[in-house]
Order: sequence, then C-alpha cells, then structure tokens
Amino acid sequence: MNWSIVPIFAALISRKMQLTEQEVIRRDKLTKLRELGIDPYPAALYPVDTTSKSIKTDYEEGKKVIVAGRLMRKKIQGKASFAALQDSEGRVQLYFNRDEICPEDDHSKYNDIFKKLTDLGDIIGVEGELFTTQVGEKTVLVKDFTILCKSLRPLPLPKVDPDGKVHDEFNDPELRYRQRYVDLIVNPSVKQTFIKRTKITNSIRQFFNDREYLEVETPILQPIPGGASARPFLTHHNALNIPLYLRIANELYLKRLIVGGFDGVYEFSKDFRNEGMDRTHNPEFTVMELYVAYKDYNWMMDMTEQLLEKVAIDANDTSKVTVGKNEIEFKAPYPRVPILEAIKEHTGYDVAGMDEVELREVGKKLGLEVDETMGVGKLIDEIFGEKCEHLYIQPTFITDYPKEMSPLTKQHRDNPALTERFELMVNGKELANCYSELNDAIDQRERFEEQLKLSAKGDDEAMFIDQDFIRALEYGMPPTAGIGIGIDRLVMLMTNNSSIQEVLFFPQMRPEKKALELSDNEKIIFEILKKKREMPLAVLKAEADLSNKAWDKSIKALGKMGVLKVTKTETDLIAALKE
Repeated sequence: MNWSIVPIFAALISRKMQLTEQEVIRRDKLTKLRELGIDPYPAALYPVDTTSKSIKTDYEEGKKVIVAGRLMRKKIQGKASFAALQDSEGRVQLYFNRDEICPEDDHSKYNDIFKKLTDLGDIIGVEGELFTTQVGEKTVLVKDFTILCKSLRPLPLPKVDPDGKVHDEFNDPELRYRQRYVDLIVNPSVKQTFIKRTKITNSIRQFFNDREYLEVETPILQPIPGGASARPFLTHHNALNIPLYLRIANELYLKRLIVGGFDGVYEFSKDFRNEGMDRTHNPEFTVMELYVAYKDYNWMMDMTEQLLEKVAIDANDTSKVTVGKNEIEFKAPYPRVPILEAIKEHTGYDVAGMDEVELREVGKKLGLEVDETMGVGKLIDEIFGEKCEHLYIQPTFITDYPKEMSPLTKQHRDNPALTERFELMVNGKELANCYSELNDAIDQRERFEEQLKLSAKGDDEAMFIDQDFIRALEYGMPPTAGIGIGIDRLVMLMTNNSSIQEVLFFPQMRPEKKALELSDNEKIIFEILKKKREMPLAVLKAEADLSNKAWDKSIKALGKMGVLKVTKTETDLIAALKE
C-alpha cells in the first residue's frame, strides 16, 4: 500500500462524515449522472436567447425560446410536472411533460434525470415553447433540458404553509452577509438594492460627465496617509523595503491634478480606515470626491443640491425618499447653519473663541467623554456630533467650521478663526464634506505642523505632513472647491436601509466561528453543561455516567478546546462552559 496517500483518504473520510444527509444525497446523484454519461458541469456555451422578464413582456403564444437559470421549485405530478426557473431578471414557470421531452420509448430523461437526479438549486438550460396555462400563467413548455451545474448544497428556501405564513426564511444578518451569494438567490429584494446602487453611481457620473469633469484614478497604497483625520492600515512593500498605508482619503492626489492643470476631476475612491465597525461604518468604504478649479464652497453647496435632487429622482422617480419613519425631501434649496450657531442653539453654550480648557469643561458639563489628547477641533467635533448632529433630519449644510477642525481648508473670508467648509447632514448623519481648498502653501505647512503637535499629545488620528503635497502647492493651485460624498451612506438613504452592511455586497465580518467537532462522550458532557452552564464537577460526572477512562479523556479534551473550565472553591470543584 502507498502509505503517502493515507492522509488524503483520511481527509476525504473526515469531510464525508461532516456532510449533511442532503449533501450526501446530492453527491450520490452527481455520481449517478456521471455514470449515465452526463457531464454535470459542461464546458460548452449554452445558447440562451431570452430571459424570464422578456418572456413575459414580449410574450408570443408558441414562440420558441432558450432560457437558463436556477431551479427554484419542482412539483412532480406523474408524467407531468411544473417547476420554476430563476434567472438574473426574475422567475418563469416551466411545464415538464414526459411525452414532450421523451417522444420515443426511452423515458429515462424525464423519469430518472429530471424527476430523480435534479434538485432545487441546480442550474439548468431549457428549450421550449411558450403557452399560457388555464389560470393565465405564462409558461415554457419544455421540449428539452440540460443540466449546466449540479448544486451540492440545498438552498435555505422559505416555505409557505396553508395559512399563508412564511417559515424558514433566510433572514439572519450574520448568515446573509457572510453568504451574500445565497442571500441574493433566495431574497430577491436584496438584488434590487444593489441594482439601485449602480443607478446612483451612474447618475453621479452622468451629472459630472455632462459638465466635462474627468474621472480619474489615484493610488490606494500611499507613503503618507493624508487627506483626512483617521487611523490608517499599515502594510510593507518588500521590494522597496518601505512602509505603505492603505489610503484614508484621495484628496491630496486629486488636488495635485488641479495643480497640474485639470479644471475638474473626480474619483469613486475605495478608502480604508482602521477604526470601529457598526451599522454606519465599515473599515473599507466608498467615497466620491470632486475638485473643481475657480469655485468656492458656496458654489459647491448649490451644485450639491442639484446633484442630490437628480440622484433621488433617478433612483426613486421622486425627490422625496422614505428613510425609516422619516420622509426626506432632496429638492433644493437646503438650510445653511454655521456649526457654532448649531451648538449654541442645541446646547445653550456659546463656544465661539473658547480654548481647550474651556471646551473640555463644556464637554464634561454635557456628559461627554473628553480627555487631554483632544484639541479644540476634536472637542468641538465631539460636542456637535453627540449633541447636535442627530437632530438634522432634512438635508442641512452645517457651515463655517473652526480652523482647528479643518487643516486643509481655506480661512474664512470674513472671520480668520473659521474656515470655508460645510458638512451636509441628512437623517442625522454626515453625508458630504466640502472645503474651499487651502492653496496657501505656507499656511498649509503651519496647519500640518499643528497636527504634528496633536499627534505628539497622543492623537492617533492627527494628519501626517505630506511634504510633496506642500511642494505641489508651492507651484500654485488655483482657487478650488472640493467635496467628498459617502456613497455607502447615500445608497443607505436612497434604499431605506439603516445598516451599511445591507448596501455592501461583502461587508467586513468577524472571523467565522468553527463548529465544534466533539466525540460522542464529549457531546454528552457538553449537552449537560449547556443546560445548566455550571455545576459541581462530581455531579457532572455522575450525570454523564461515563467510565473513568472515558470521563478523564473527555474532560481533558474539552479543556484543551477551550470549551470547559474547572475552578476550585473552598468546598468543591466547579465545571462551567467558557463564554
């Protein structure tokens, strides 16, 4: 015997033991198909000439069609059966008749292959003719069918009982986000969210392209993580032997292009921030940034109103969008509220001109968590974010931020303590951020140096100094307005989703917990403890009723796996499941 292949056989046997009953049955069917000379995964092109949608919209009685998709329902009725085929555009009913599929004496294609060897989830191709059933259902009369892909796992299909109640829906968020491919198959509404996402980005592109702004691409791997205040992801380039960062923003590169002579550039940018995850934050996210020369933030407010009104109409056929309990109107114009006035209105504190110490005291009085590392900018940001932001449901421009909050923004023309910046708030969250861009190279260097001081105090989100960007400004950048719009949040608004995970195909997830592989004796102990969580070790041993040898082996194994812990009290040993 070739002993080198024993581990391979062991792995195969182990995998076989882990299969569910349905998975074993499907693999057996796969083997039988191959024994019949049928390739369950054919390589040849399948000549699809129609879709489920066009069958219904361009219906012609008796029209010959070739359609392909996933088998989603199968109702066997002797020598005639009905089924449902799902493709990229919906579902269509199929009618399988033994005598149509098998006009000769050999009925095996219907009796054996279709009835016995196909399963829900299989991808098949169908040739047939259109007809309408007695109840008015547009249907394909199947003349021939081909198995294009044998499915080895059963789909988690919902079931409807006689009372119309739906059971076994695939609606657990953890599973849906991990297995988006399954989610898209069994929950048709999910697909519509992502179709609408593409409509939204296409609408933005059309708006900018009509104005002859140029779509560009800038580096994702950057030597300096500039353009925003955020904690970056760090990696290493082996060939150059240098650290590199995943970009937190593309702003500084786009402004280099304005220096280079482009009047308008934009990019749909994948950005990365090494921060927390929640319902509105994912470490990888999409931002659209636009920079236009010879404009300011007032012009950008007008442009943003026009853009978002167009996007809402393109996505939903109306400028009004329902988000949870709120109806949001994206029709221009939007209110414009200075940030210091917003804080004064909603907290009663006039923080204009306050220094760090005074702002920290205000923060404490408002019940906020503040510390010594927070400068003026962060403190004002914290006060506004916690006490004001959530109150702005309808689109509202919050304007004129203090200079300390905006190290890349031009000083306000009327007040040197402020900058020409706005953030657009919608449904209580920031959707867009805009500056009249700072183009004074000397002022920019001083602002970066102030950020370095914050970094020295312990602020791990303070900006780095980008010497090359300062050099670019020294060559001269025209007056410029720039804006960043969070695409994921925009899609959430336009599709009435409260979680960012719903609008990302594959959101970042915590590592998947592996199922415990326990022996029969280990399972006995585990099941007893699962009911009571903890109990005296002697009582657990008595209830498990195992031999001393089996008991010792199982307890040690559960301890090594991190499933069970034993602690000593004054009177006893206590066994408990680890959380």
